[in-house]
Amino acid sequence: MPRTPGLSVRVKLTLSYAGFVMLAGLLLLAVMWVFVLRHLPAYSSVDGGVLVRALLMRDFASAAGATLGFLLVFGLVGGWFLAGRMLAPLTRITTATRMAAKGSLSHRIRLPGRKDEFRELADSFDRMLARLEAHVAEQRRFAANASHELRTPLAISKALLDVARTDPYHDTGELLDRLHVVNTRAIDLTEALLLLSRAEQRSFTREHVDLSLMAEEAAETLLPLAEQHGVTIQTSGDIAVTVGSQALLLQLTTNLVHNAIVHNLPERGAVRVHTTLRPEAAVLTVENTGERITPELAPILTEPFQRGTERVHADHAGVGLGLAIVKSIAQAHDGTLTLTPRRAGGLRITVALPAAVPSADRGRGVPGTDVDRGVPIADVGRGRAAAPALKPSL
Repeated sequence: MPRTPGLSVRVKLTLSYAGFVMLAGLLLLAVMWVFVLRHLPAYSSVDGGVLVRALLMRDFASAAGATLGFLLVFGLVGGWFLAGRMLAPLTRITTATRMAAKGSLSHRIRLPGRKDEFRELADSFDRMLARLEAHVAEQRRFAANASHELRTPLAISKALLDVARTDPYHDTGELLDRLHVVNTRAIDLTEALLLLSRAEQRSFTREHVDLSLMAEEAAETLLPLAEQHGVTIQTSGDIAVTVGSQALLLQLTTNLVHNAIVHNLPERGAVRVHTTLRPEAAVLTVENTGERITPELAPILTEPFQRGTERVHADHAGVGLGLAIVKSIAQAHDGTLTLTPRRAGGLRITVALPAAVPSADRGRGVPGTDVDRGVPIADVGRGRAAAPALKPSL
């Protein structure tokens, strides 16, 4: 908002210090003047007492004026110096803020000294700059990678159409099949980007969601894929109720289970889905067998388009947004996502969301009671209606 020019804080503090010193001086002189007036009558009874009294009052007034003048100068100079010393940290913070406003996010205040209000403000600002710099860097990488990923199917489509136009005898059926595959991949990527944007904007209706039900529905939906890869799935755990979007949390669970299936052992792989209810968190854990993952690689798998070098050339490489969407959905629900490599190979992914007290009439037992559903995926959900198909975004 536009503001009219005014006095600086240093000038205001200087005037405040000087005014306080002058007020203290005036009070001191007033006390001295009262003291002198109490003893002046004693001089009136002696010879020349009146003259002595007049001279004393004149000398006192002269000394008082000089003292007040000295206190004024001393208050202004001392106040200016003290205000400068006190506001020096604020000046550094202001400089850093202006640099950040111009786009320089790498600058840090690093204010020395012991902890006080200014140091707390500077440290908080440094932490904010660090997070903002990391976020901007991540967004730039995301934009570059998204542009590259979107450009690839478009370039392939153009190349296929150019070949078809220059070669009239080219197999039209093969061309259509390849164009269909390329176009499907572009659509999947676009849908994944839209889902990621929706999760980041938190534009969804919140309701009570049982993560154990989400795990069962995801397992049922991905049954054909699991059978195709020779993977068995076990779902077990507690009723874990949180508050959020049922569609997004089902997408989160589906992505995790899908990721655990396709990045598994070539044969006889296993996936375990477990839900836990803690005092303040509803926890979903998905772990799978598979290749060994280094501790350095695990954290970056949640970044957009990070698939791992061996995954890019696989037929199930996806678009590289599966775990990124999971992370975004978890953060949109005020939750946390943790990736831990398993010693025997594979990955353990834990999503912790704020717990909600389930309604008494949910009819699924008492929260915290273990409901073991540790059975092969083919037996999951017997007696229940088939879950609606949900396409994983990878």
